[in-house]
Amino acid sequence: MTDELFQQRLAELRDEQIPLPGGGATAERHRRLMAVGREDLSLAKIMEAHWDAVAILAEAGREASPGALYGVWASEMPGRALRLEVDGGRYRVSGEKRFCSGAGLVDRALVSVGDTERRLVDIDLRAEAKRLQIDGSVWKAAAFARTRTSTVVFEGAGIGDVIGEFDWYVKRPGFWRGACGPAACWAGGALGLLDWAVTSGRADAHTMAHRGALAADGWLMQCCLEAAGRAIDANPGGGEPSMQLALTVRHVVEQASTDMLRRFARAFGAHPLAMDAEVSRRYQELDLYLRQSHAERDLETLGRISQSL
Repeated sequence: MTDELFQQRLAELRDEQIPLPGGGATAERHRRLMAVGREDLSLAKIMEAHWDAVAILAEAGREASPGALYGVWASEMPGRALRLEVDGGRYRVSGEKRFCSGAGLVDRALVSVGDTERRLVDIDLRAEAKRLQIDGSVWKAAAFARTRTSTVVFEGAGIGDVIGEFDWYVKRPGFWRGACGPAACWAGGALGLLDWAVTSGRADAHTMAHRGALAADGWLMQCCLEAAGRAIDANPGGGEPSMQLALTVRHVVEQASTDMLRRFARAFGAHPLAMDAEVSRRYQELDLYLRQSHAERDLETLGRISQSL
């Protein structure tokens, strides 16, 4: 996919409405995210954040700005939170924020600010462009280069709105419902490797054995996300049950996707990973995207709260 086609697809998907998590059709939401990940993981990374922002705003009783592509910039570095200041009766944001995906691509972003007064704010990035410094040089990986993940320095950028009260973003019921969204994208990325494997033309016994395992892993992930969607709709209240479900889903999908990465490489060797640009990019992006899972840290939390699902 060329950069021109990538931006065209973003514009097409921007106006697509998908079901909100917990609204009665969450499994359909997961299927749509999976389909976009199956198409292209860079596309999925931007669109998952956009649709997450739309869901966050809806949960806060607000509507997304028409025609705007959103990002969610909520990654935090200890001791380096953005500052929310009052200037002439207007809130402004200053400081440095890392891992800002879509910088230069998205029109607006929901941005987390503050160490002690943790809030989420809505910033019109186009209107405040003169008060932003975007440093894309910090991203060294070839994977996800199209997402323009950058460090952004805010220099007194004005905000459109404060979304929710102190810590509302992480304490709201929808936080853990939405946490299954990236897992759906991971699953889609892994299924794209299966699609390539099926059409590769190789049919020796070892390749077929790995392809069978790839298909089984793919089925497992789809069933998991389907069941999780139904469970979310049946119990949309949030809290520890939602956390347990989300961490379980993310672990299952992360493990199955990791197995698919390992098996794909063993089945097909170095050639597609080195000589096929799209396969190589998908493989590297999936491997990197899976690190949005916090691995053993999430498993420790899951172990502490685990009950029978």
